[in-house]
Amino acid sequence: MIHHPSSDISTDTDTLDNLAPLVRAEILSVDWSVLAPDEGKRLRALGLDEGSRVAIAHRGVFFGKDPIALVIGRTVVAIRRGHAKAMRVRII
Repeated sequence: MIHHPSSDISTDTDTLDNLAPLVRAEILSVDWSVLAPDEGKRLRALGLDEGSRVAIAHRGVFFGKDPIALVIGRTVVAIRRGHAKAMRVRII
């Protein structure tokens, strides 16, 4: 799992749903096959694709911690935890 790094190791990768809040990461890959085509299109339109830099602003408080408020550049968007689970990230 990715947590706030205590060292300068930037090679750790995990899925976006495991990223600790306010830790910046780069999306390395997205498993588009686990998402419905319309969901994938929406996520791409929001700027979520390989190479995007993101951080989790906060998570929902209900069961499953959905939705996840995600910072992309200067924008905050809400995505489902299942969508975040399809994205492999690396701490930057």
